[in-house]
Amino acid sequence: MTASAVPTPMLSYRSWLPRLTSRVLLDLRIWMMGFGLLIGLIFPFAVVPLGVAHDVALRPAFFAATILAGLLVGAINTALVQMVVGVRLRALAVSMRRVEVSLREATETGDWSSCDPASCHVPVDSTDELGESADSFNHLVESLAASHRVNDGISAIGEALAAHLELASLAESTLHELTIRTGIDGAALLVVNAGRVDLVGSLGIRDASGLADSDAVQNVVRSHEVRVLHLPPEVTVTGTVVTFVPAEVRVLPVRHGVATVGVLVLAAARPMDREAVAVVESALPNLAVALTNALNHQDLQRVAALDPLTSVYNRRFGVERLKEEVARSQRSGDALGLLILDLDHFKSVNDTYGHLVGDQVLQSAVLATRQVLRDGDVLVRYGGEEFLVILPGAGRGDLTDMAERIRRSISETEILTGGHRLSITVSIGGAGLPDQVIRDPAELIGIADQALYSAKATGRDRSVIA
Repeated sequence: MTASAVPTPMLSYRSWLPRLTSRVLLDLRIWMMGFGLLIGLIFPFAVVPLGVAHDVALRPAFFAATILAGLLVGAINTALVQMVVGVRLRALAVSMRRVEVSLREATETGDWSSCDPASCHVPVDSTDELGESADSFNHLVESLAASHRVNDGISAIGEALAAHLELASLAESTLHELTIRTGIDGAALLVVNAGRVDLVGSLGIRDASGLADSDAVQNVVRSHEVRVLHLPPEVTVTGTVVTFVPAEVRVLPVRHGVATVGVLVLAAARPMDREAVAVVESALPNLAVALTNALNHQDLQRVAALDPLTSVYNRRFGVERLKEEVARSQRSGDALGLLILDLDHFKSVNDTYGHLVGDQVLQSAVLATRQVLRDGDVLVRYGGEEFLVILPGAGRGDLTDMAERIRRSISETEILTGGHRLSITVSIGGAGLPDQVIRDPAELIGIADQALYSAKATGRDRSVIA
C-alpha cells in the first residue's frame, strides 16, 4: 500500500483582536494605549477593597493620575516594542528590499553575484517567532542562491554540450564543466553504440579504460537504472595531489527515449549534495541529445569517408589521414611507412569479364590485404585499382616485410566466376620516413609511386621500396 502525501495545512494569521488600521505596530500601539487607559479607569475602584479610603480613591485628581499612569505605561510599552521588535522587522524588511532590487538587476543583467546569502543575511538573535522569521528568510536566500547555482551549472553544461559535435571534444568539455559545477573529483563518459560500450573521455580517473567492461557499467547499460556505489574496488580516483578512495561513485544511464546511448560515471571524495545531484540530473537529458547528435555525426563522417565498393577509406579521407601521420612523424621522429598497391592487368579483367567481375576482384584484393594488416594500419582506395597503405611506426624493414605479406596474400587469392578461376597479382611501391626527406605528403606519395613504377617495369607481381 502506497502512503499518500499529507497536504500541509494553510497557516491562519487571523488575530483574536480586530484590525484597526493597515499597520500592525500602529494597531499594537492603539491597543496598548487603550489597555493603559482601561487600567487607569479601573485602578481607583480596585484599590478601595485594598484599604484606600473611598473619598481618596474616587477623587478626580486620583482618577486623572491613574489614567495618565496607564497611558504612560502604554506609551512606554509601545516604545519598547518599537525598539525591540520594530528594529528587527525593519532590518528584515530592508534585507527583503535589497533582495528584491538584486533580483531585478540580476534578471536584467544576468549577473547574480550581488544576490548572495552573505550580503542579504539577517542576524538571528532570538529563538522566538522573530528569530524563526529571520532564520526562514536566510534559508530562503540560501535556497535562492543554490537555485541560481544549479541553473548556472545547467546553463554552462548546456553551452558545452551545444558547442561540440565530435565525441572526444564533447566529452572533454562536458566533464570539465561537470567537475567545476558539482565539485566531483573524477568523471568519465562512455557511449553505447551498436551494442558496444566505449570510453570517450575521462577526467581525474586513473585507468579509466577498464570502465567499459566493469560490472557496474554493464549493469547500468542492461537495466537503464542509476547505481550508487561505495568504495568500489574497480575504480581508483586520482586527485590533484593525492590518491583517495571515493566515498561515492554514481553510474548513471544517459537515456535518449527508451535507449541508453551513454553512461556517465561520477566519483567524489564526499557524498554528492542535493545541489550537485540536481545539476547532474538536469543535465542528463541534454547530454543524451548531444551524444545522439555526436554519434549520428560520427556515423555520417564514417560513411562519407568510405569507398562504397570496398568499404575502405576513400581518397579524400585517406590523403587527410596521411597528412596527419606525416606531421606526427616529423614532430616526433617516429617512423612512418607508405605503400602504393596497383593490381596487375586489371584493365584486361574488366575488358574480358566485365565490370561486375572487376568489382569482385577489387573486393577480394581488399579482403586479402586486410587479413595481414596490423591494428592502426590504414587502407585507402586511391583511385581505380590503386590503393594506399599507411603504416604508422613502420621502419624500412617493417615496410619491406608488410609489402611482401600483402603481395603473397593477394597472389594466393582465387576468384570463381562463370566457371573460371581468376588469379590476381599486385605490384607494390613503398617509401618511408625518416628515410626520405620531404616537404609535404605529396612528395612521399610521389617517391612511393616511382618505386611502384620500378616494380611494374621489372616484371610486376613484386614490391620495391625506395
